[in-house]
Amino acid sequence: MIGRRSGPATRAAIQRVALELFTKKGYEATSLREIADELGIQKPSLYYHFKGKEDILRALLDERGDEAEQLLEWISRQPQRPELIRAAVLRWVQSFSAEKLRGIRFLSANPLVARTFEGRTDDRIGSTLNQLIDALAGLLPDRSPAKVLQLRMALLSINAAVDAATSTPFTDEDILAAANAGAIAQIDALLATG
Repeated sequence: MIGRRSGPATRAAIQRVALELFTKKGYEATSLREIADELGIQKPSLYYHFKGKEDILRALLDERGDEAEQLLEWISRQPQRPELIRAAVLRWVQSFSAEKLRGIRFLSANPLVARTFEGRTDDRIGSTLNQLIDALAGLLPDRSPAKVLQLRMALLSINAAVDAATSTPFTDEDILAAANAGAIAQIDALLATG
């Protein structure tokens, strides 16, 4: 139940509950009424914050897109040395929380949903991550396709950890720790000399 919260806190609670229901029941099978009921609010209160389910999902994807763009901007302001690879990858991987893992789970469970939106926001995230990889690949001592792919694997270690943990008893903390360790191992191998 939401209770008395600020507008941003209410929006965040709606997004959290909606994402949980979208992941458990499926996007199409979840109604706005169910989201409102789960939160203990009236459906018109939900409409005050979001026009509909697509608006909720678009806001979630937009937030992650903003974070990816902010990371790309941050990279552009840093000294362009190979050490930046470690800092940038870990900054991205370590930005994930249990909340953000729900987003990855949702997209894995509903791969076609985000692709049906007009002005797709998942393209924004993907294209920004590709720009990020291109910027960091320019700092690699060895820019072979295998090394660029390894860089991509480091950046996307969180996705791999979520997929590997599907239908297992691993906790969100386990997934986050494994993704971090995997990213570090990939980066260490990338930057090793000799």
